[in-house]
Amino acid sequence: MDLTQQATIVARIHDTLAHQTGKRLKVKANMGRSKIIECEGVLTQAHPQLFIMEVERKRGRITRQSYQYVDILTGTVELMHVESDEPLFPALLEN
Repeated sequence: MDLTQQATIVARIHDTLAHQTGKRLKVKANMGRSKIIECEGVLTQAHPQLFIMEVERKRGRITRQSYQYVDILTGTVELMHVESDEPLFPALLEN
């Protein structure tokens, strides 16, 4: 996959997430060294290079986590619908 294709896919990821702002999503992030984080949160912002989720932690504490669109492209981060548990970007997972 060349850089032009990657840039196009990242732009599509951004557009899709911009329309998902305010919705609850599940995040599965591979943080390396066998550390995988799974959580639910609300997508609050979609910036040109990254998106921000507000995640509820222990004792009702809310934290913000940011991820880059490239993380979705590389498979480091997966987003799923809360209700159906279906991936938000199934075509990217097949590649």
